[in-house]
Amino acid sequence: MMLRSIKSLTTSSSSHILRRGYASEAVPDRKVAVLGAAGGIGQPLALLMKLNPLVSSLALYDIANTPGVAADISHINTRSEVYGYSGEAELGKALEGADVVIIPAGVPRKPGMTRDDLFNINAGIVKGLCEAIAKHCPHALVNMISNPVNSTVPIAAEIFKKAGTYDPKRLFGVTTLDVVRAKTFYAGKGKVPVAEVNVPVVGGHAGITILPLFSQATPKANLSDAEITALTKRTQDGGTEVVEAKAGKGSATLSMAYAGAVFADACLKGLNGASDVVECSFVQSTVTELPFFASKVRLGKNGVEEVLGLGPLSDYEKEGLEKLKPELQSSIEKGIKFANQVVFAAAASGNCSSIAISCRDNRNIHGHCRRKERAFEEENGITTPEPCLFSSVSPGQSFITSKIIMPPSQSDACFEHFTSKLTWHFIS
Repeated sequence: MMLRSIKSLTTSSSSHILRRGYASEAVPDRKVAVLGAAGGIGQPLALLMKLNPLVSSLALYDIANTPGVAADISHINTRSEVYGYSGEAELGKALEGADVVIIPAGVPRKPGMTRDDLFNINAGIVKGLCEAIAKHCPHALVNMISNPVNSTVPIAAEIFKKAGTYDPKRLFGVTTLDVVRAKTFYAGKGKVPVAEVNVPVVGGHAGITILPLFSQATPKANLSDAEITALTKRTQDGGTEVVEAKAGKGSATLSMAYAGAVFADACLKGLNGASDVVECSFVQSTVTELPFFASKVRLGKNGVEEVLGLGPLSDYEKEGLEKLKPELQSSIEKGIKFANQVVFAAAASGNCSSIAISCRDNRNIHGHCRRKERAFEEENGITTPEPCLFSSVSPGQSFITSKIIMPPSQSDACFEHFTSKLTWHFIS
């Protein structure tokens, strides 16, 4: 359907096609913001959104190189106006008035990279972007692509809750690539036309949390249990297949951009009043006991109009559902924990002769306060998104260190120790 919309721009029947599914002939103005638009996913995604006739304004944001991407895409003779924004100072302008915000920002997965490695980098990026969304476009539909989606969507939810802007109907984890892969692999194995295939994919968006429901696939194909098992495994490992095929030179950027554009197109159609727009997405859910879960979702003018149930499952799918729950729950909790960490800044005061706050392996922080040859070391779960700088002060001198982040459960003990040495200030 998205490609049909794109094709309409270059055919004489475009106005007829654009009228389909809407209450009036006029297509509403819609602003779409892409955060991370200069990256491997962001650039092709920006191109596809430029080709979408439902977009009237396209804002492209990244920390660098966005003006060039925007200039290039702006020459395409389609409806939308394109604007490029670069650097944190311009993030607010990129977001103002956005109806849909797509977030492919962050680093891609590389060979040998663990999920923890990916999380440690991307979680902080997502947190900062969501704080800006809450401030500049709190009512936008947020399409989260940044991995790990099983954790970044809960992070976003917690950030929006803190800002008082959270609406579960407007936050989506984009799992469309899992659906795209399941459709493609099923069509190839079942010898059925891929354009006619529909396969719901539920659960999450990583490894075994991805559960394609091939028992519900249409049109029906006569596949054995062994073939279904193999298709499920390939769908779950689709990202790894691409990473390995690219030999460390990249990840699934092009197919992810296509999937992101398909889901954004569905969101825009829903906002514009099209009927029966259904896609799979990772959203706040009561379908299972987990707080977030991917399943079929009906989209409308308010975002999520209805979260649909799982439907009948095969025994194999029931088993897969139970297996995925612990891992998905752990990923969700990890995101929530990250979003609710306490952030401190420190200023030296009193009789403290010196202080140094340093980073070890980019996660564990040693805090030292030396006074009368006494030292203190705190290593219990204190984390930082980037290396802290050494700082040294004279008695009574004030200064601010790099940010220190720690879980609330450990903040009291650390706070109690340092209050006699330092003045601590909450900064977020």
